[in-house]
Amino acid sequence: MAVAYILLGLLTVAYLLYLHFTRTFNYWRDRNVPGPAPVPLFGNMMESALRRTHAAFVMQKIYQDFPNEKVVGIYRMASPCLLIRDPDIVKHVLIKDFDNFVDRGIRFNNKKMGNNIFHADAKTWRILRTKFTPIFTSGKLKNMVYLMNQSSDKVMRHLEELVQIQPEQEVYELMGNFTMGFISACAFGLDLDPTEKSATIEALKNINEKLLGLSHAYELILLYPGFAKFGVSVFPDELVDFFKGLVAQVTAARNGLPTNRNDFMDLLLEMKQANKVQGSKRLEGKDAEILEITEDLIVAQAFVIYAGGYETSATTMSYMLYHLALNPEIQERLAAEIKEVLDRYGGEITYEALKDLTYCDRVFHETLRLHTVGDSILRVAAEDYKVPGTDVTLKKGLTAVIPNIAFHYDEKYWPDPLKFDPDRFSPENVAKRHPAVYLPFGIGPRNCIGARFAKLEIRLMVAKLLSRFRVEPTGNTRREFR
Repeated sequence: MAVAYILLGLLTVAYLLYLHFTRTFNYWRDRNVPGPAPVPLFGNMMESALRRTHAAFVMQKIYQDFPNEKVVGIYRMASPCLLIRDPDIVKHVLIKDFDNFVDRGIRFNNKKMGNNIFHADAKTWRILRTKFTPIFTSGKLKNMVYLMNQSSDKVMRHLEELVQIQPEQEVYELMGNFTMGFISACAFGLDLDPTEKSATIEALKNINEKLLGLSHAYELILLYPGFAKFGVSVFPDELVDFFKGLVAQVTAARNGLPTNRNDFMDLLLEMKQANKVQGSKRLEGKDAEILEITEDLIVAQAFVIYAGGYETSATTMSYMLYHLALNPEIQERLAAEIKEVLDRYGGEITYEALKDLTYCDRVFHETLRLHTVGDSILRVAAEDYKVPGTDVTLKKGLTAVIPNIAFHYDEKYWPDPLKFDPDRFSPENVAKRHPAVYLPFGIGPRNCIGARFAKLEIRLMVAKLLSRFRVEPTGNTRREFR
């Protein structure tokens, strides 16, 4: 009898869980919005939740399965979301109607770096964006080229020694040496040689491994947004402690005061001194918003700047070299441009010289089209929103999902989409294409704040490398990249 009661209890719990996780599964059908059938517990994200594929590829598959629709109704766990397939609607959400879609709807524990500028709520983001934008002006970037040259020269000397011993090298670690040096110097004022063994370098490399391991926990939050209510953090304590220590170290070196470096840490120190920061824009007749500057907030910004400047750029550069190795004619065309430009500038890699590497820019953008770093773009509706060109209303609090990778591989916009063709980004081809089908950095006010820095460091790395070396595939190089 006891066993029967236990079984009955388990069945009751299972049934209640089933009801809970399927309670919204008629939401889109009741509103005549097409979409794939959801699965209890997972919604439409089972393949991603079980680690069979990346969430971005799940969204791409859904995008491809509904070729005639402008929007598709989907579910993250039990949460209804609207997948956007139409670039005109994308442009509305990210630009024209941005004030209704400021929030990404990604909530992490604010005491564990969750309140960074990338994940911050609308209020916090508005204020931080205003303060951070001046870091990436042309004048500031121009000053950074000197620091990048110094740092990359150390890596190049190490690389020249390495290839004498073993010409076959794994490029990701090498590119990570470049980007670690760049972001350490330009953001934190650290003069490091990433090729040497030191306590600081080893600590940074350990942290870099932690950054690469964040994707599993991050996707879990994306799949099950409700977990955020429990103060879940995707950032392990070791990562949080490291960036707290880094901020404390740099702050102590500067005596707690801004210097004349005008770098990222100076900005954080200025904010810390002020204690509170006021937004520059009044909304709906209200007073400008005030943001209290806490240690947790400072550490969160340090983390996101380092993560964005190091890992994403190293990954992009690695893919770029991969495609150059497989396409020697493109590599030679790029090398010729680098030689011509550097000859014009007396062999010096200056900010102006890097701006003139226009074919390099095409190669960079084509690499990002094929290898977009990150997940789909998410935006939460602040108010009910009638989706332009449809009969669908996205209710307040629901999420619009913009599957950037799906757009990047859609042959409607990119003929022969698997082909690596930098000339897709020639001025004439860009002018003919809808602006909202290329989204590696997003578009609109909440696009990637570090995009200009990323372009600059990639151009400098390529100029350094191809002015001295050529890259070739080896017997271990995969010819198919997806």
